[in-house]
Amino acid sequence: MPSMGTRNDPSYVLNQIIISPSDTDYLDQLIPSIREYSVGNRTPQLLQSLASFATEKEAEIETICNTNHQEFVTSVNQLLRIREGTVTLTAEILDLNQSIQTSTEKLAEQKKALVESRKHRQNIDETCRAIQGCLEVLRLANQVHDLLARKNHYAALRALEELQNVHLKGVSQYKIADMIQRSAPATQRAIAEAVMSDLNTWLYRIREMSQYLGEIALYHTDLRKTRQKERADRMSYLGQFKLNSAIELVSDEHEEYDLLHNEELQVDFTPLFECLHIHQSLGHMDKFRIEYANTRRRQKELLIPAMITLIDEDGSSLHNLLEEMAGFAIVERSTMKRVPELRSPVDVDELWDSMCQTAVSLISNALPEVDNAENLLKIKNLIALFMQTMNAWDFSVGVFDKFLLVLFRQYAELLKKRFSDDFQEIVSTDDYMPMPIQTAEEFDKVLNVSWYSPEKSPEEQIFPCVLPFSQMYPLCCIDIRNFLNQFYFFANDDFAHPNIIDETLKDAIDELLSNQVCDTLVERLASQYLGQIVQILINLEHFELACHELELLLVAARSQSCLGGSVTLKATEKFRSNKKAAEKRIFEVVNSKIDDLIETAEYDWMAQASPVEPSNYMQTLTRFLSNIMNSTLLGLPTEIKELIYFDALSHAANMILALPLSADVKRINPNGVMALAKDVEYLYDFVDSLDVPILRENLDELQQTVQLMQAENTDEFYDISTRNKKYGRVDAINGPVLLEKVTRTVQSPVKTDKFTTLSSRFGKKT
Repeated sequence: MPSMGTRNDPSYVLNQIIISPSDTDYLDQLIPSIREYSVGNRTPQLLQSLASFATEKEAEIETICNTNHQEFVTSVNQLLRIREGTVTLTAEILDLNQSIQTSTEKLAEQKKALVESRKHRQNIDETCRAIQGCLEVLRLANQVHDLLARKNHYAALRALEELQNVHLKGVSQYKIADMIQRSAPATQRAIAEAVMSDLNTWLYRIREMSQYLGEIALYHTDLRKTRQKERADRMSYLGQFKLNSAIELVSDEHEEYDLLHNEELQVDFTPLFECLHIHQSLGHMDKFRIEYANTRRRQKELLIPAMITLIDEDGSSLHNLLEEMAGFAIVERSTMKRVPELRSPVDVDELWDSMCQTAVSLISNALPEVDNAENLLKIKNLIALFMQTMNAWDFSVGVFDKFLLVLFRQYAELLKKRFSDDFQEIVSTDDYMPMPIQTAEEFDKVLNVSWYSPEKSPEEQIFPCVLPFSQMYPLCCIDIRNFLNQFYFFANDDFAHPNIIDETLKDAIDELLSNQVCDTLVERLASQYLGQIVQILINLEHFELACHELELLLVAARSQSCLGGSVTLKATEKFRSNKKAAEKRIFEVVNSKIDDLIETAEYDWMAQASPVEPSNYMQTLTRFLSNIMNSTLLGLPTEIKELIYFDALSHAANMILALPLSADVKRINPNGVMALAKDVEYLYDFVDSLDVPILRENLDELQQTVQLMQAENTDEFYDISTRNKKYGRVDAINGPVLLEKVTRTVQSPVKTDKFTTLSSRFGKKT
């Protein structure tokens, strides 16, 4: 028997096979050895070892059999008997096995039936669970639609998302999950459409309430203006702060008013927030932003009418337009502040600028129909209130600010036209008589409205009395003051161009006073009525004084933003220069009257008797001069009256002196000279009675000429030294001419060539 060796040694393998307790173990030992030996090409060695082992064992068995044959036979017999018993037992076992097999088949059939039953039960349970899951999914799907029907849009969207992300995963293997999953986008669209429908309804309501919102905004701005004015009245320092300034806003804090949430109006932004949130959840924010912007743009176009009128009785057309714009813009600004990702400042300002441009265009087109300055002022005040309201919401109102300049220019033109007509009527209907005053009340009224400083105080004034100017002067002063007030009504704290008003007012006042007052008065200087011309001169003087006062008033009323300096009206110089024209015209009329009176003189230069009294024309002339001095010229300043008198007497003296110098007068006898001398003396006495020494100088030439004509020794005239003493004012030409005509007798003397001789002595030709 081989000795024990290493694990790979054949003897070791044989030993392991021998000691194997069973055939199974025998094979377990043999198979690995065969595999190992076949790999190393040692299979023949293994076979040889097995063969040797078998031979040895057979020899051992044979040796044993040879030595124990009887015992072997006996054993064989015993084995046979055992085998017989074994066969019997095997038969019995087979019968028992058959019986057990039969029972087992029945049991297997029962177990199979049980397994089938359990399988069916499990399928039923799984089906129930699947049905329950599907029913739950279906319930949630129906709940989404129920929430949508109840307008709980966001809850519906959340339920749909929960259904998709949670519940559908549990039933993803079923067809219903796929159906619901495929219907989810449609449901999302339905939710988006429903929330947009609600938003459109909200936008429509906002559109409907825009005008009311704008009306409330304008109303409360007007209340703020009133409160600011009251505060300024109580504390003048606050008057320099405009509406919407920091000081005004702080002062008005206790009166804060929420335009969007108050007792009168509630603007709920919940539909907008919900719609915005849903579109954000759906990832459709850009699309929603564009659609919302387009909707608001369309609403903006709808609120602007095709045309408006500015002449309706209550101004509702313009009111409605501005209130609609204000309400729309306030909602836009509020939306921008609440949802900055939806409405940017650029979007809001773009819509606002578009509305402003369109509104200004509409108002401009309707402006020509306004022909009343008061209506235009109402329009301006409404626009200014609108501008202040929108300034409080940080909207630019530059377009309307420029438009106010257009309104102001038309306002100025309407005022000028109206006051031009008023001035024209006042000047043309005036009686050009000094204004009578009956009572102290009338006197005070005139003093209050006109620029007039009486010589006596109202307490010393005796009534009735007469003022120097005619009624047109205080009436024009009233109109001028009204004109100033009307202009400055436009220039309150909501007009940003006070310097333009100051310049326009100055030019307008200049134009009215120059063209409508001064020019009209100058035109009436063509009158032949002296009293009217004198009154015009007096009125011109008072208007000149009024212009000076107006210049000071315009400087005082000038805006603080304007540079200092004086104001000069062209009308002032025009009134001053036309005073000279009026004076000249008075001279002309007075001199014309003097001419007319002197032309009535009927001197008989060759009278047969001396006159006993002055001529009728001389008496009439002195009476005329006395009358105009004491009545017509009474209201003129003393220096003007003296100047007129001086000129009138000078002209009268020249005209009287021209009578004997006339070419028609050939001879003058002493009676004719006496008649002339009596008239000159009468005139001299009259002038002397005026007690104005300077006026006497006008008669010196006439008086000395008459004295020369009455002189006994006329040769004294030709003596230079004597002539300068006695006849210094006598014209060197006229003297010889008159001396040539004077005769010394009542009868006509024989003509001599003495005049020719005297003329040649003075170097003159006759």
